[in-house]
Amino acid sequence: MKLKLSKLLLVATFICMNSVVMAQDYKYHPSYIYNFTKYIQWPANYQSGDFVIGVLGNSGIIAELEKMAATKSVGSQNFVIKKYSNISEVDKCQMLFIPSNKSKDLASALEKLNGQSTLVLTEKPGLGVEGSGINFILDNGRWKFELNEAAAAKNKLKVSSELTRFAILI
Repeated sequence: MKLKLSKLLLVATFICMNSVVMAQDYKYHPSYIYNFTKYIQWPANYQSGDFVIGVLGNSGIIAELEKMAATKSVGSQNFVIKKYSNISEVDKCQMLFIPSNKSKDLASALEKLNGQSTLVLTEKPGLGVEGSGINFILDNGRWKFELNEAAAAKNKLKVSSELTRFAILI
């Protein structure tokens, strides 16, 4: 019963979030990101302590993620939102969001995070194939996401088939 309810909630969330939105409006991103935590499994050493979501540079998503972090958790892990001014500051985090204005730093971020189990999130067309795990795209006025399964697997992240059903696989 719990699993059916969980699946129903996932479907409802993704349907609601596919309503028409404006670019750079981050009010839906935290819902996506929160749901990703339910359908992606991190290695054991990433499942204790705080669940850290890093954001590279200034972005409107920070305030929205902080609202989510105030009311949600991942199992027994509390969300912590960290702002990194540049790649050299990036340390252990479960997710790293790279906004479009920092997209030129994707290759450096991937190099810095090599060997870590960090899901890299981006929001610019083409960055999914360049190595981000999930890339948000605006398609006909609706937010969708591309999933790079190879990038996730390389980082030892296990993606549920439930999540792949809603993704644009690349």
